[in-house]
Amino acid sequence: MAAQTQRAVLAGGCFWGMQDLIRRLPGVTATRVGYTGGDVPNATYRNHGTHAEAIEILFDPEKTDFRALLEFFFQIHDPSTKNRQGNDIGLSYRSAIYYVDDEQKRIAEDTIADVDASGLWPGKVVTEVEPVGPFWEAEPEHQDYLERYPDGYTCHFPRPGWRLPARAEDQGRVER
Repeated sequence: MAAQTQRAVLAGGCFWGMQDLIRRLPGVTATRVGYTGGDVPNATYRNHGTHAEAIEILFDPEKTDFRALLEFFFQIHDPSTKNRQGNDIGLSYRSAIYYVDDEQKRIAEDTIADVDASGLWPGKVVTEVEPVGPFWEAEPEHQDYLERYPDGYTCHFPRPGWRLPARAEDQGRVER
């Protein structure tokens, strides 16, 4: 019997680029973009208050895990810039992990510590770690945007050679 699908909700700047890259990962079964982490019910592109542009990810835990998703998340956006990715500036473009349970929170905090210790980014991680709340799905024109407009705007890309170093087992973590 196959394991149930699990959910992850991440914000790392404009949701178009995040969705375009994350959807391609092995084990990702579905994605949708929207707004979360803010103050406006029924958020929309024109009225999303303090919400972040985010991506909801459904994944098969037999093919990938939350840690692998986070490692890729930290590779494709700069988590050391507060409320900014590329040309996008403002609270909507902040870096955030919205955890669905205590295990995801633990993994998020552990991964952030690894990213900070790695020195792969010029500054410390400013990614927020908050419990998941309501997720307001973005309008249809924002879903799968870069599939429909391959030359459209994005500030997300895999960085060649970027790999989060594994910590030694004696530090409580397993080598990969």
